[in-house]
Amino acid sequence: MNVETAGLGVLVIILAMASVTLATRWGGVFVMSFVPISYRVKQFIHAMSGSVLVAILAPLAVTGDNAARLALLATAVTMLLLKKPLPAIAAGILVAALFRQLWPG
Repeated sequence: MNVETAGLGVLVIILAMASVTLATRWGGVFVMSFVPISYRVKQFIHAMSGSVLVAILAPLAVTGDNAARLALLATAVTMLLLKKPLPAIAAGILVAALFRQLWPG
């Protein structure tokens, strides 16, 4: 199936992607409304968030450049020290941006 990317084709693509995104998000909330939140379910949800983060960051650590690796290190150190994700993410972004600005190439 080909969708024309000129004129209304782009709008159709955006609407289709938005619909799929909303369906998956609302579908997850709908399914979880039938699951009682016990201690084991809380542990599972907590473990899943960490495993998803590792699954996203592990390939970056292996195939990324030095700026990416330094940003991962800064994020990990900040997270271990502060135990808050937002400052850790900000530190990683700042380190990557500074490294790439000062040592391009």
